[in-house]
Amino acid sequence: MESTAAATKRAVDAATLAEAFRLTSAERSGEIAVRTIDGSTEWTWTELREKVDALAAALYGLGLRKGDTTALMLSNRPEFHLADLAVMMVGATPFSIYMTYAPGQIAYVVGDADARILITEEQFLDNVLKAKEELPHLEHVIVVDGEGRDGVLTLDDALAKADSSFDVEASVAEIGPEDVLTLIYTSGTTGPPKGVELVHRNLLTATKQVEELIELPKDGKVISWLPNAHVAERNAHHYIPIVFGIQVNTLANPRDVLQALPQVRPAWFFAVPRIWEKLKAGLETMLHSQPEEQRAPMEAAINAAIEKVRLEQKGEPVPDDLAQRVAEADEKYFAGLRAMLGLDQVVAINVGAAPTPVEVLEFFHAIGLPLGELWGMSETCGAGTCNPPDRIRIGTVGPPAPGVEIKLDTDGEILIKSDVVMKGYRNLPDKTAETMTEDGWLRTGDIGEFDEEGYLKIVDRKKELIINAAGKNMSPANIEAAIKSASPLIGQAACIGDARSYNTALIVLDADFAPAWASKNGIEDTSLEALAGNEQVREAIQQGVDAANEKLARVEQIKKFTIVEGDWEPGGDELTPTMKLKRKPIAEKYSDAIEAMYAG
Repeated sequence: MESTAAATKRAVDAATLAEAFRLTSAERSGEIAVRTIDGSTEWTWTELREKVDALAAALYGLGLRKGDTTALMLSNRPEFHLADLAVMMVGATPFSIYMTYAPGQIAYVVGDADARILITEEQFLDNVLKAKEELPHLEHVIVVDGEGRDGVLTLDDALAKADSSFDVEASVAEIGPEDVLTLIYTSGTTGPPKGVELVHRNLLTATKQVEELIELPKDGKVISWLPNAHVAERNAHHYIPIVFGIQVNTLANPRDVLQALPQVRPAWFFAVPRIWEKLKAGLETMLHSQPEEQRAPMEAAINAAIEKVRLEQKGEPVPDDLAQRVAEADEKYFAGLRAMLGLDQVVAINVGAAPTPVEVLEFFHAIGLPLGELWGMSETCGAGTCNPPDRIRIGTVGPPAPGVEIKLDTDGEILIKSDVVMKGYRNLPDKTAETMTEDGWLRTGDIGEFDEEGYLKIVDRKKELIINAAGKNMSPANIEAAIKSASPLIGQAACIGDARSYNTALIVLDADFAPAWASKNGIEDTSLEALAGNEQVREAIQQGVDAANEKLARVEQIKKFTIVEGDWEPGGDELTPTMKLKRKPIAEKYSDAIEAMYAG
């Protein structure tokens, strides 16, 4: 009887992610587990398990033991899944380093985690070896590609050191739900990153939420394209596929994600707002290039569909003739658009990490892609609230996810209690105590409010609210979202206004759209540096800012702006690796430009 129960045990009911992997790899043995987008590498679940077990024995041979940590600095490639799982099988804790990190930043997180092994690839090796000079405890660096160098092991070198006495099944049996599964180092908008300790129970709870919210098809696929160090990537494109047997398609260059969608046709797709904004802008640009006789009926169809979405969102009846027009438009136009985008097989599409303009959400709902906002943080495995695909309320991040309790503190701060909440911050008991209430609620640092249906709205980060000279509280993130959605020329916007009499903005041109727009408008020098000072560009940006201001309260409106030269790259001076604004460094770096907007 027991053997039958064991044979039918579902991976989602496993005690640990390591056990879940064993169950899934047995059940899906001959199916493709992980592959590169171009198909040059494809591993079945059995092949993946064999490679994982071999590398686990090698890491054990190099001295890795249960409870140790291993650093991974890898791009989106099959070897990431191999390395992460191999460390997991030993009962150790793998964690990822942002690919944009400089040597000093690498040294900080590897030292904080006390990792003795680091697995990387050739393109990051120079930075890793420079960091190693500050890391006396880092004993082994393994490179998964290339020839390696002195003091660096290739993957084959490491595999040759396998300990034949290592029993992977016995090792997995020793791992418990409260053992630390991974560390997520927060990208740190202020101060050095904190290591969020997530245990197996946390992530398995998060995967169970997915099962309750959406029904992922057995042959479903996802694209692995976000940084592996980000909790959203780790959850959506690593742990959830492990539990549900979803095929992972790895994409080496995240900039190619929109081109990759039609190649993969994912069952689930998650992206930050900027990706959805670019997708909408691209479709609109394509539409505007059509002859009038083709463009006009398409625009009318989209407008009708948006009208229908707005009525549905307000809970008002949709007139029969409008419903009929939209149904015909869906068949005639929108179905083809979804297929062209590669989103015709999705069961759910989500957006998170920053506010998404309502216009963007309405647009995708209109063309039959019900985009739902969700909210979470590293400390909650990325899970907190989620709009159910069939009950999305635009402008909210959804109701609490299954198994999550949420309440608001007296100042509106969101407090959360759930099995998805972290064990704590590594080596920072004071910070952990500061973040948790005495009765076990996590202080999120986000300000929120509930609507009449119990759906949560995010106002802004508690520490980032602007309080102007007259004492008015404003959300810079919402103002910035309005600016960015008002013109495809605008790639980034940083709203300034704390303790000031009016709001201003630093604006960064979109690195893809702006040069193309400039060329089309007869501007010869299309570099971002030159365009920042171009009067034609400034006029176009002014039109966008004016359009945004019409949607903002008078006190929120942008009175002056400065176009910044160049681009803001993830992991640079202005953006975290997850594309959040580093507000304090921005204020310091651009202090002269900011003060000039308030002079006179």
